Amino acid sequence: MTGPGTRRSRSTDHAWLITGPLFLFAVVCSTVTSLIARPPFGDWPLAVLLLVVMVAAGLPLLNFTVRRQSVGVALTEIPLVLAFYLIPPLTVVVIYTLAAVATHLWHRMGTTKLWFNVARAAAGSSLAVLLLQAFPPVEGVGPRTWLTLFTVAIMVNLVSITSIAGMYTLLQGWQTGWDAFRRSLPLFIAPAINIVAGLIILILIDSNWWSLLLLAALTAALTLVYRAYAQFFRQHRTLADMYELSRAVGGSGQDGALADALLPRVRTLMQAEYATLWLPAQGRHPEVLLTSRIADSGLLDVAPTPPALRERVRQEGQTLVLGRGPVSDAGLRAALSDQGVKDVIAVPLRSGQAVVGTLEVANRLGASNSFVRTDVPLLETVAAHAAVALENARLVDRLRHDADHDTLTKLPNRRRVTAAVAEAVKIAVPGEVVALLLFDVDRLRQVNESLGHAAGDKVLVEVAKRLCACVPSSALVGRAGGDEFLVTLRLESAEAALELAGQLREQIRDEMVFGALTLDVNTAVGVAVHPDHGSDAVTLLQRVDLAATAAKSVPGSVLPYSPALESRSLRRLGLAGDLRRALNDGELEVYFQPKVTLRDRRLIGVECLARWEHPAHGAVAPEDFVAVAEHTGQLGRLTEFVLRESLRRSRDWGHGEQPLAVAVNLAARTLTDQHFPALVRELLEEYGVPPQRLTLEITESGVLDGTERPIPTLRRLRDLGVRLSVDDFGTGNSSLAQLRRLPVHEVKVDRSFVQGMATDPGDLAIVNAVVTLSQQFGLAVVAEGVESELTLELLQDIGCEIGQGFLFSRPLPYERLEAWYGAQIDPEASPAGELPRLRVVP
Repeated sequence: MTGPGTRRSRSTDHAWLITGPLFLFAVVCSTVTSLIARPPFGDWPLAVLLLVVMVAAGLPLLNFTVRRQSVGVALTEIPLVLAFYLIPPLTVVVIYTLAAVATHLWHRMGTTKLWFNVARAAAGSSLAVLLLQAFPPVEGVGPRTWLTLFTVAIMVNLVSITSIAGMYTLLQGWQTGWDAFRRSLPLFIAPAINIVAGLIILILIDSNWWSLLLLAALTAALTLVYRAYAQFFRQHRTLADMYELSRAVGGSGQDGALADALLPRVRTLMQAEYATLWLPAQGRHPEVLLTSRIADSGLLDVAPTPPALRERVRQEGQTLVLGRGPVSDAGLRAALSDQGVKDVIAVPLRSGQAVVGTLEVANRLGASNSFVRTDVPLLETVAAHAAVALENARLVDRLRHDADHDTLTKLPNRRRVTAAVAEAVKIAVPGEVVALLLFDVDRLRQVNESLGHAAGDKVLVEVAKRLCACVPSSALVGRAGGDEFLVTLRLESAEAALELAGQLREQIRDEMVFGALTLDVNTAVGVAVHPDHGSDAVTLLQRVDLAATAAKSVPGSVLPYSPALESRSLRRLGLAGDLRRALNDGELEVYFQPKVTLRDRRLIGVECLARWEHPAHGAVAPEDFVAVAEHTGQLGRLTEFVLRESLRRSRDWGHGEQPLAVAVNLAARTLTDQHFPALVRELLEEYGVPPQRLTLEITESGVLDGTERPIPTLRRLRDLGVRLSVDDFGTGNSSLAQLRRLPVHEVKVDRSFVQGMATDPGDLAIVNAVVTLSQQFGLAVVAEGVESELTLELLQDIGCEIGQGFLFSRPLPYERLEAWYGAQIDPEASPAGELPRLRVVP
């Protein structure tokens, strides 16, 4: 990588390849002019006056930045037009060149840049006076004179722009040179206006010298208006840039994404050559040092400023300004000079009172420009936005990390491993399988009962360390829950997976010492591979669970999955015919679980749940017969049965002062049925139930499946007036931001998070985040699985309004629901004047 100092030295060496020919061109043109013009020199008193005016007019009123150059709109062309008309040609070249020398010395330009600008001024003016000799002699101030003077004056600007483009072409390539020339063409407007103004002044001088007094007054007024407009223009541009920057920073995610969105915009806003973001290492976040440089499209992992500068800002917590401007500090000036940095502003990034990094800009564009006092609050405002975005990004990252990792072992949890397996099985590699190894730690329950849960936790942590130390580097190790650990990786075959499982089991099987007590660590291992044992992550995890359970009773304790272990799936297949008969004969029932407000425990509705008592098998789990219904084409009948029963009970509810709102679960496949919204409308009309009293619950994976398929059906249901709810939220890989594009009214937090709130800070943080963000999006939140008063209090503290669970009631048949409600509204249980609180039903 080429450092700034090396690059600048090389540019200086090559710059003379343009500056030299320009001087030579100026000499040639001046020599030819001296042979033609009569007289070539003269009128020196007037020339000195015009020289003074040229120097004064060379101070820019408004700056524009083009690539690395600061282009100023000045009034130099006005005295230049007068000089072309009033004094001999080579005198014009002399005073214009001297004016360029004086102006650029005033701006403290470097030697190379000074000589280049003087050379292009001499070349442009000498070519202009030579061209002036080619025109007919200038007589009077008529239209022909206007055209002649306009042509020769604009020629000076054309030579100047061409010289700059040539310099860019030489140093950075023809594309950069052409880009500089193309961007400079609109800047011809200002010189053209100045030339016209000069011609008007020339006409006034020719007619009456006293008219210059009126012109001076008008010029002063226009100058004030021009400066006011320039300030307004800069403020407007700054506000627009700040708005765009805030939007970009607010939408960024991780530290790298923040730098990508922030640094190029900060560099443009501050008109700087460099913009640097530094975030020192913090926790599990590594150090970030990224720089945006004007000549590079990407970000660099180096900075032009010394590390001591950033450390000083971090320790003092104060903005540091170094350079040639009015705000300066000479402490680090030598270090900056060594790095080729002329000026810099470094501001701290704060998280509360702590400084978590720095944001800095270096080298104000334009050799004559420096950072000023007004730049400091602007950069501090940007830093404040960046610090908030960084803190939010790291908070979200921490929540995501906690949601995907086990708090005890710091390993990925089952959700994270499931997502990794789902991604792995999408990519088929010939000659490879995706292997899942499930390690079940033996006798952990006995350790907990004998030595306490602290000892059991130490066993789990030690097993996790040993497993991570033994597995291949390509493997992902996670804790599936309880005493189970999952390992997933790609291998050559199922046999290789079995061999690796046996090796790992032996390597982690060793004594574990707790004080004077020594324990043996042993595991049972189940193995499943893709594609042999399943085509998706859920199936593979289910089958590796079966294999691990069976491995506990098999000698050797390493067992692959086999279809013989799939007794439950075989049972489901046998239920297909029985389910059809049960639907025909009305053997299925609908149970109702109350949904209650958490503050005052008022009944606001019920969730309707299908139940099936099989004559031979007893109670059949809903997930079993729903899966059977999906695979046998009976899902529509099952859904209609539950809807009819729910709406009938809502209509017949005997407590008129308390309408019964009902919620019905939908399978994901139902959302692909284009006739389903019409069925809902017909059933609502048939039973006379208002649409807003019906809530349809769709699982997170069903409504947020990464496609647009569910959205048309959801919109049609919403247009009916039906409420829509996302069930089991948090178990998938979606986010609340995705819900904003869906017509849903409610989010139900999965019971696994709610039940873990009292013991797992990660679950508590997730529920808190879901409740807070959902309320900001205008969504109601229902907490499932409320089973203790402690959980209820935590939910109340974070602002959750609705809950359901065994703390209030289990799912009940309709008759028991009415009895339950009647028992709960006993007026003696509440003080007079207050709404009755529901009792807790065990």
